[in-house]
Amino acid sequence: MSQSDSFIDEVTEELRRDQLFRALKKWGWIGVLAVVMLVGAAAYREISLNRATQSAQSFGDAVIAALDLSDPEDRAAALSQIVPQADNQDVILTFIRASDLSAEDAPAAAAALRAIADRPDILPRYRDLALLRAHMLAPLADEGLRAATLARLAEDGAPFAGLAREMQALEMLNAGDRAGAVAALRALSEQSVVTFSQRDRITALILALESGATLTGQSAASE
Repeated sequence: MSQSDSFIDEVTEELRRDQLFRALKKWGWIGVLAVVMLVGAAAYREISLNRATQSAQSFGDAVIAALDLSDPEDRAAALSQIVPQADNQDVILTFIRASDLSAEDAPAAAAALRAIADRPDILPRYRDLALLRAHMLAPLADEGLRAATLARLAEDGAPFAGLAREMQALEMLNAGDRAGAVAALRALSEQSVVTFSQRDRITALILALESGATLTGQSAASE
C-alpha cells in the first residue's frame, strides 16, 4: 500500500469517528432514554407483581381467618369487613357468603349469585358457576327463563356444561318425563364433559330411577 493510500485511509477513518461522535452527541440521548424507559418498565412490572402477590396473600389470609370462625354470625361479620383489592375478589366473597347464607335463606343466596352473574366484567367461568349454583339453590319460577338459562350453560365449550346437562335431565324428571330424563342421563354419561365422580352419580341415579325411585329436591330417593 502506498503512502497516499495509507493517508487517505487514515483521513477516512478519522472522518468516520468524527461523524459518529457528532451523531452520538446529537442523538445519543434517545438511546439513553430508551434504556431508562426499559429499566423503568421492568421495575414497574416487578413492583406491580409484588403488590398483586401481597394483595392476594392478604385477601387469602383474611378469608381463611374468617372461615375458621365457628359462629355463623361472627363469620359473616368477618367476611363483611374484608375489602376486595383486586379483580374477582368480590366475586369469591359473594360465593363464600352465599354458601353460608344458603343454609338459612336459599332464595336470598341465589339472588346474590344471580346479581353477581349479571355484572359485565365477571369472568365467564365465574358467571356460569354463579348461575348454576343459583339454580341448584332456588330455581327460577319462570319455566321458560329457567330452561333458557340451563340451555346456555349446557352449550358445547361452556365450563360447566356437564353439570348443566345433568340439571336439564333433572328438570325433565321434575316435569314427569322419567323416560326422557333417563335417556338424557344415559347420553350424558357417555360424553367427555362428564367427570368420573359425576358419571358415577349419573349411573347411580339411572339405576335408582329404573328401580322405581322418585325425585326429592335435586336427588333421587327410593319410594
